[in-house]
Amino acid sequence: MPDLPPLTDHERALYEWQMWVPGVGEEGQQKLKAASVLISRVGGLGGLVALELAAAGVGKLVLAHGGDLQPSDLNRQLLQTHDHIGKPRMDSILRRLRELNPHAELVGVAENVSETNAAALVAQADIVVDAAPMFQERLALNTAAMRARKPMVECAMHTLEASVTTFLPGQTGCLACYVPEVPPAWKRQFPVFGAVSGTAACIGAMEVIKLITGIGRTLCGELLSMDLSTMQFRKVRLPKRHDCAVCA
Repeated sequence: MPDLPPLTDHERALYEWQMWVPGVGEEGQQKLKAASVLISRVGGLGGLVALELAAAGVGKLVLAHGGDLQPSDLNRQLLQTHDHIGKPRMDSILRRLRELNPHAELVGVAENVSETNAAALVAQADIVVDAAPMFQERLALNTAAMRARKPMVECAMHTLEASVTTFLPGQTGCLACYVPEVPPAWKRQFPVFGAVSGTAACIGAMEVIKLITGIGRTLCGELLSMDLSTMQFRKVRLPKRHDCAVCA
């Protein structure tokens, strides 16, 4: 194991309560400080992932999200504020995260993931979080993560349903095993409550924390599906497809 960065007295005070979690301790907190995570889209879902990871003391967050803030974003994008409407989303994302954790290294990329930039973005992080709404972005990120042998936490939601899984290159399948190409009927705009995207985000953030610290058991090879209209949760196995063009 490479040398882990020491904790300051201030960091010990900040993270004392989570270091009490069995299996975390000071070494687990050092692992979080040493870790880097890429989050694709930092909106209603990815923004909450970023917020929880910054609060937990993850040392470096690479954040990819383009465009200007729209009024319709504000029912779920909790890193944004009304006075920022019409301005680049990334400016507010970085400001709000720095207010929470001024010690974290934040790399803001004011563009969405694409086939052009995915590999360079993935190269900057240990773990990848996919929180994008568009399958063009998701599949590009999946391909780059699998090729770079980086774990990818996959978070998704629609209406009152959400799902989370974790892909480990060489051990599990990948997103392309189940969605090999962009679904022709998929649209950018769909019904969303912030509480639904936030539920998936918190579970996704916990998957990242488990991957970094080694505590608990991750969703590797399993999909956690949630129907928040009935509060039914279920897990299903996701077998690896041996004919997958990306991970086979």
